[in-house]
Order: sequence, then C-alpha cells, then structure tokens
Amino acid sequence: MKNKTFYVCAACGHKSIRWYGKCPSCGEWNTLEEEQEAPAPAGRAPISAAKAAEVIPIGALDLSEEIRYHTGMEELDRVFGGGAVKGSVILLGGDPGIGKSTILLQICQFLGRSCKVLYISGEESKSQIKLRAQRLEVDSENLFVLAETRLETMLATIDAEKPDIVIIDSIQTVHSEELSSIPGSSAQIRECANRIISVAKTQNITTFLVGHVTKEGALAGPKILEHMVDTVLYFEGEKNLNYRLLRSVKNRFGSTNEIGLFEMGDKGLTEVENPSKMLLSGKPKHVSGTCAICVMEGTRPIFAEVQALVAKSIYGMPRRTASGIDFNRLQMLLAVLEKRLMMNLSESDTFVNVVGGLRLTEPSSDVAVIIAIASSYRDKPVDDKLVAIGEVGLAGELRSVSGMGFRISEAVRLGFERIIIPYHSELKVKYNGVTIYPVRNIGEAIQIAFSGEERRGGA
Repeated sequence: MKNKTFYVCAACGHKSIRWYGKCPSCGEWNTLEEEQEAPAPAGRAPISAAKAAEVIPIGALDLSEEIRYHTGMEELDRVFGGGAVKGSVILLGGDPGIGKSTILLQICQFLGRSCKVLYISGEESKSQIKLRAQRLEVDSENLFVLAETRLETMLATIDAEKPDIVIIDSIQTVHSEELSSIPGSSAQIRECANRIISVAKTQNITTFLVGHVTKEGALAGPKILEHMVDTVLYFEGEKNLNYRLLRSVKNRFGSTNEIGLFEMGDKGLTEVENPSKMLLSGKPKHVSGTCAICVMEGTRPIFAEVQALVAKSIYGMPRRTASGIDFNRLQMLLAVLEKRLMMNLSESDTFVNVVGGLRLTEPSSDVAVIIAIASSYRDKPVDDKLVAIGEVGLAGELRSVSGMGFRISEAVRLGFERIIIPYHSELKVKYNGVTIYPVRNIGEAIQIAFSGEERRGGA
C-alpha cells in the first residue's frame, strides 16, 4: 500500500493535503514540510482490547527520596529551580559555539559522582569527545560515551546500560530507520523526540536534548517539540564576548524567569557569582548618556548599565538602533520624551545599548533608559551613584513595579546612594545611607538625575 503524503507546518503542526506558501492556520510563511504517513501495521490491537492501567491516589505518592539532581553549578541549579528533576526531559538551545555541549560535558564530572551518565553524540566521534573532555578536565568513571545517530541503536543501548542520566547531542542528528524522511526533518525530530521522551518517563531517566536554532533564533524543527519536553533553556550572548546568559523559557518544575550567568574561558564555562558587579564593571564616570538600571530576573535583582547616544542626523530619516531593549519600546519612550518634555528627537539619530549583552524584558528599566537618552541629548552626565527604577506610561507618569524592596536592598549593597522610584511604591523598610526620591513623572526624574537636588513640592 502506498504511503499517504501530506504537509505539516513546522510552527503550529497544522496538517494539509497540499502545499501552501503560507500556513492556513498560523499564517507563517514557508513552514509547510512534506511528510509521508505509513499505513498502520497489521494486527494492531483495537482500543477495546486494551487493559486499564492502575491508578494511584495523589496522597499515596511518595516524595520522601530526593527527586532532583544537583549539577555542581549553582547558577544552573537556580535556572532549573533547585536541580534537574528525575525523569524530566530538558531541551537546551542556542547559537552554534555558544557553549551548549561544553556545559553539558562539564556537569558530567559532578553528576558522575553518584549517577551513571550516558553521553550520546551524533556530531562528534569518540576521540573528539575525549579531546574536549581532557580540555575541560572531565574524567569521571561513571561517564560513558556513545557516538551514534540511529534511534533504535540509542534506545537499545539505554535499555541495556540503564543509565540515570542521558545526554543526546543533538536531537537534529537523530533519525529512525522506520521513517523515510531525512534526518533533521520535522517528522524525524517529532517521532524521535516522542520515543526518547517515552523511554525517559517510563524508566525515570533524566534526559538532556541539545537543539539547534534557526537564523531567527528559534529552535529548529516543529514547535511541538517545545511542548513535549518539560524544560526549555536558551543560551544567549554574543560569541565574541566571554559572558553567556542561560535563560529558562519553559519549566514545569520551577520559575521561568530565572537566569544564570557564565563566563567562557579556556577550561570551559565558569559561574559568575555576582552578575551585577560584573555588568557594572568599567562603567564610565562623569560621562553623559549612561544610567544604572535594575531588573528582576526571577527572585534575583540584576543591575546593569544602559547607554544612549543622541546625535544630529545627517540624513532625512533619523536612525533608531536598540541593542538589549525592545525596539518598539524604545520608539514609545522617544515619543513620550518628545510629547511630554518637548525634546526634538525627530531630527536626531538615537542609539541605545545595554552593556554586557543583557536583554531587558521587563518595563522597570523605562525611566533609566529615558534618563540616559535625556543625558545624551543635553550632554549632561548623571550621578554615578544614582539608579532609576520604574515603568513609564504614555502620559509620562512613573508606574510602580514589583519587588521594590529587593531592588533597593541590592542597590544599597552595591554602593548606590541615590535611588529614583515611582511615587506610589510602598516601602515598609527604612534604608540608612541612601536617599530615595519618589517621583510622579519623567520630568521630575530627569531634574533629580541632573541636579542632584531633591524634588521640591508635589510629593
């Protein structure tokens, strides 16, 4: 019997009997890929013949034993929510050369103390893995290596060796002989991942999957892959910089807002215990266009530096460039400055950069960005001991943000002496040695940032 041909959208999983340039379901372009559906094998038992499985009351489930593996890296454990959960499937994505394989091979040294680890590579030979392990000083006796791309061989090896932890690098290289499609196709990735996850769940094996990313920065393959796994982690950062940011975008067993910061060196990735100190190191003094910011990443306040450069445009259309901040957010803040403070920014090029490769995803950095832009526009430096915290609305008002107590406590610990916060923020603790300025709008915030004097009246 001839196999049935259909087309599946790699973004949403929509099936179609014919090819479209644009997916009828999600509207994405050039995402439909050809697949073939093999006929169901003869002799398959009907649903009515299946036996009911045993169910257990949730109160009878035993959690007395430790259900998390510690990796030996506190930054990585923080992102996991306390360690990798037993039997979970973790998908690690990132640009080529960012450090995915490096960090997974590094944690094998610590995990090998109490666990049996099977490292399966479809991209490197055993000798190449050995060379990398020597450079990273990984020599655990409980670390076993397999260079293989066939799914059936992998599953048979896992069943025979019975490891506690399995690392597969990468899922795009795995292929099943039962499918006619090429390795890396949506059908191969979906089917192979489904069978690997099934084995991980039934045998309670913690499994790490390395995933390639596309030029747009998304994980290659069907979007359903991210829904199938328990945790999705992304490595962020520029390859020409030493610092790497590990962010959780999905975590069934922890927060999705935690981040881990690492530094790439000759011996692999090392943890950065104080990210704020690192991101603020080298901050220029008495220079216009810079301001300290504070964002919350999970339960951790992170301080960094935002820089802005406003220069007269020599073209008819001024340029707007944003690095580390959402471009549309920057456009909105520029419009607020023009409307509320009458700054003529429509004839100037504006460049905004967050130092250290940090990406700002929450609006608490709005007022700091506005102060940096105004500082460059007026060519007036901002006090080096000042940090600004708050969201900016379209009316130019400052809105309250969460975790203000944590942010201020960390600012005091780092040596900041002046802190601008929204007027309606609730502070239950008094802080000695710092001056806190509750302000209502961006005009008051900029006045304080430049003059160094407390706001008069209205508060």
